[in-house]
Amino acid sequence: MQSSNPALNERVFVNESLGNTAPAHMTFGGAMLKTAILGVILVTTATLSWSQFLGTYADPSQTSTLKMLLPFTGILGFIVALITIFVPKISPYTSPIYAALQGAFLGMISSFYESMYSGIVVQAVGLTMGTFGIMLGLYITRIIPVTNKLRIGIVAATGGIALIYLATFVLSFFGIQIPFIHNSGLIGIGFSLFVVTIAAFNLLLDFDFIERASHSRAPTYMEWYSAFGLLVTLIWLYIEFLRLLSKLRSRE
Repeated sequence: MQSSNPALNERVFVNESLGNTAPAHMTFGGAMLKTAILGVILVTTATLSWSQFLGTYADPSQTSTLKMLLPFTGILGFIVALITIFVPKISPYTSPIYAALQGAFLGMISSFYESMYSGIVVQAVGLTMGTFGIMLGLYITRIIPVTNKLRIGIVAATGGIALIYLATFVLSFFGIQIPFIHNSGLIGIGFSLFVVTIAAFNLLLDFDFIERASHSRAPTYMEWYSAFGLLVTLIWLYIEFLRLLSKLRSRE
């Protein structure tokens, strides 16, 4: 089993499946249900965060509060994610916490984009949910089979994107920006389309990984862990849709 998702990796599921003699085990449907529950939690906290900060960017006092809370929720969510990855048994408790924190984080980011481009958040949410539904349908019907070649290609492409983002982050400390890919030109839009496509295809790998894990009779709490892993991909996909739409809207 191979996946570019840091949460959904073979080591975790093999380790958690060893010694599981209980008659109950995780199922694909159970993981999808847990994903829906985490999605409701994320949307709820995102809506609360959104309503709190939308339209406050013109107020310096509110902007300073946002600048303080944004990295705080992001870092705290990252810490909870690491704990979940290293201790999957507590994922029924940490996954909802992660969803709530990331919802607050995304709500603040979304309010920023909405302040610049009205309606962009609704578009990004719709595209994310639509893409999830389409990829799930393609996976269930096996219209796009998950082969070893497909896995290798998606993992390699995801790794390349991660390296570009890491280089962008490091170079920013020196005032250097990678040209073209982050602006609204044709190259920048093309890059964002490529990243969105790879993020969407990562959902196929996630679905395949979860189904294989269910066949290995992983314990039931791994449904929460699987839902956590899927949420990681969905959050990435949503942020990339925001970036793509903002580039397109800036050209109008």
